Amino acid sequence: MDCRSDEELFQLVQESKVHTAEGKVADYIPALAQADPDSLAVAMAFPDGSCYSAGDVNKKSTLQSISKVIALALALLDNGEEYVFQRVGMEPTGDPFNSIIKLETTEPHKPLNPMINAGALAVTSMIKGDSVEERLGRIIHLTELITGVEGIGYNKEVAMSELQTADLNRSLAYYLKQYHVIEENVETVIELYTKQCAIEMNCSDLAKIGLTLAMDGKHPLTGETLLPPRVASICKTFMVTCGMYNASGEFAIRVGIPAKSGVAGGIMAAVPYRCGIGIFGPALDERGNSIAGWDLMERLSKKYDLSMF
Repeated sequence: MDCRSDEELFQLVQESKVHTAEGKVADYIPALAQADPDSLAVAMAFPDGSCYSAGDVNKKSTLQSISKVIALALALLDNGEEYVFQRVGMEPTGDPFNSIIKLETTEPHKPLNPMINAGALAVTSMIKGDSVEERLGRIIHLTELITGVEGIGYNKEVAMSELQTADLNRSLAYYLKQYHVIEENVETVIELYTKQCAIEMNCSDLAKIGLTLAMDGKHPLTGETLLPPRVASICKTFMVTCGMYNASGEFAIRVGIPAKSGVAGGIMAAVPYRCGIGIFGPALDERGNSIAGWDLMERLSKKYDLSMF
């Protein structure tokens, strides 16, 4: 599935690109601070195998929190729903993605959902394997299966940068270990999580993840089941309710598409039975979402009537 440049998308990208000046790149992870804040690219992948794009769609970027969707799918495959949701809840928080407040004030002391950092750390700890390398390999293999792209890897510089600045995530993980949500060594979880977040791909690959989810886990052309429909459904539901950090409700009203963002500026979206969308725009708003990417998603939703509501 090769993406071809599209003039309509190019015009929409140019209209949204003006908003990059209003945001800033994530500089709390030093390696991400090197990104070009003016960059914006989009790809849309369709069930017939066609893909349309605009901007520098071949430029790779790290998934960051978008990887939480893949990790959740794998944890569900490894352990089943009951096990996973005994340890992680299903509710939006309304708090920043890295907040510890609800862990302290909610009974039982478990993360409210898998899309915040505390919940993602718990989910990552559930992925089976005898080593960090084996477990990361399983996450990457599932990513390759879903995208149909071989040779996906992770950015070692970004992973190391995140590992060195992961003290807040360590705090969350130690808190979760205190209440037996996480059972293993905290540093093992942090190492796997930072490498998982550093998995990198381009916009068209991101759109292919969205397309597989949009098609209930089936390969759009072969009909092969890549993810069980129930797992795909759970992932999409969390994308609607929690996928855009503490702006998820507003995004659902303004855009109306299941989506997950990451602090490297990515947005992965799944329009049910219609298409997958991948966006990279590193300049972020105050809630950690791509500021121009959000605007572009609004324009796409309105122009092509993509809202599911």
